[in-house]
Amino acid sequence: MKPRNRRLAFVAAGLLVLGAATWLVLNALQSNLVFFFTPTQVVAHAAPRNDAFRLGGLVEEGSVRKAADGLALSFVVTDRAQRVPVHYRGLLPDLFREGKGVVVAGRLQADGSFLATQVLAKHDENYMPPEAAAALEQARPAAREAPQ
Repeated sequence: MKPRNRRLAFVAAGLLVLGAATWLVLNALQSNLVFFFTPTQVVAHAAPRNDAFRLGGLVEEGSVRKAADGLALSFVVTDRAQRVPVHYRGLLPDLFREGKGVVVAGRLQADGSFLATQVLAKHDENYMPPEAAAALEQARPAAREAPQ
């Protein structure tokens, strides 16, 4: 093989390896991305039906129902305009409370409820995830205009 052809083969092999590495990195990033949606967006079918995502808002007052085993529970996440029922099995964070901010990660079920795999509660009295705070602010005018 001539030196020129050998060099061309090394360059082609290097580009192939670089392309494969790039594809692997982008594929890994895409599979680990978890997007944030509000209850209003979920009800409007803007959230993915088959992929995992995060749902954020407030835990509706009086909506928490615990099973007898103490690990399974259901509650409603609201942005004051729409509501999404959530089912979760596991231990809750200590700061999980009704009327407080929450972000849950999981998937939407066929019946419109959300099956959570993780529950994240706010850290202190003033903290709320920026996306959840913005969603609540956007939902306030819609909640005032909605017929009761």
